[in-house]
Amino acid sequence: MFSSEGNVVWHKCSVQKIDRQELLQQKGCVIWITGLSGSGKSTLACAVARGLHMRGKLTYILDGDNVRHGLNKDLTFKEDDVVENTRRIGEVAKLFADAGVISIASLISPYRKDRDACRALLQEGDFIEVFMDIPLQVCEARDPKGLYKLARAGKIKGFTGVEDPYEPPLKSEIVLQQKEEICPSPSDMADIVISYLERKGYLQA
Repeated sequence: MFSSEGNVVWHKCSVQKIDRQELLQQKGCVIWITGLSGSGKSTLACAVARGLHMRGKLTYILDGDNVRHGLNKDLTFKEDDVVENTRRIGEVAKLFADAGVISIASLISPYRKDRDACRALLQEGDFIEVFMDIPLQVCEARDPKGLYKLARAGKIKGFTGVEDPYEPPLKSEIVLQQKEEICPSPSDMADIVISYLERKGYLQA
């Protein structure tokens, strides 16, 4: 059987990332939104994308659930498949960033080592980790998809936060929390993320 190991050579093109960034007038990067189910990851991703779109910036959201409808539909929610789900989305996010697009990955990605592996795929500074630091009890009270209820009833095995662990980031670029039982609005949280991009120069070539 033919193996690709040692037999695949990277083919370079005269059009590079810097050229695509100049065309788009922005810098490609990955905004990686992580947190428990129900913490507001997908809502934030959409708010960030909307805010950047209004500024004339090109984004693409890689939502954990949406990607499982196609690229990752062969994966289960067992630990090995959760790891592979994170790895694949990390690789796709890297391609979008190389295209000059601001890629927004929104998925639980419960294991620290897997998120760090995705960070290592990109140049320093191009992986922006956003931790939705919302307490489990708040996420479970929201339970927008009814998943916690199913997990507590034993109908979903290995659910993150119930049976399986969630390893919170140690050094996220951005941490979003609720203060005194009041959670900031999606638009306010999106403004924090977009302001970070502005300060770091990602909204210009």
